[in-house]
Amino acid sequence: MKVKWLGHACFLITADNGKKILTDPYESGAFGGAIKHAPITERVDVVTVSHGHADHGSVAPLPGTPVALRSPGGFVVEGVEFRGTATSHDDSHGAQRGANVVFSFIIDGIKICHLGDLGHTLTGDQAAEIGAVDVLLAPVGGYFTIGPEEAWTVAGQLAAKVVIPMHFKTPRVDLTIGPVDDFLKGRPSVKRLDTSETEFSKDHFPRECEIIVLQPAL
Repeated sequence: MKVKWLGHACFLITADNGKKILTDPYESGAFGGAIKHAPITERVDVVTVSHGHADHGSVAPLPGTPVALRSPGGFVVEGVEFRGTATSHDDSHGAQRGANVVFSFIIDGIKICHLGDLGHTLTGDQAAEIGAVDVLLAPVGGYFTIGPEEAWTVAGQLAAKVVIPMHFKTPRVDLTIGPVDDFLKGRPSVKRLDTSETEFSKDHFPRECEIIVLQPAL
């Protein structure tokens, strides 16, 4: 199974059988040009959308007719089981920025969880519904989402084996969010890759939680 970071909160997950899942597609040029990533041209089978903001829910421009999942609940699409867990975009039960859906799914025996724009640490019920995960795609930039410390707490709540940070400030994202380095400080195991993509096998995960930093592809 391959995970490719296209940019911001958008990842392309490709199963060994070629099925493709896209998470939180951004609108290129959104927010007055603050989202500087190039348009997404990848043809995929399924899209998960944590919420409808322009930097996370731009499904219409995608090529083809992928199935879009936007709500809490259990779904089976293209033979893949998905679970959407209801959360909030802020720490005030959605009063400031609305709802957020955390999506988890299993590909090639590997459980992936995309936190979307999670704005708080998980409740016991939310953590139990999601369960332990292998690969956690976590926002770490703060301000509009959880920040560095909260993201690490959530990784612990879900017993994540690997954390791939997202939704942080880069030259291609001109939003008021923090850099990835704030999340990496003092962490025990960090790998900075010079590529946008990494590959996982269910039989080869670290014993202790590892952070993998990817480079945006677009």
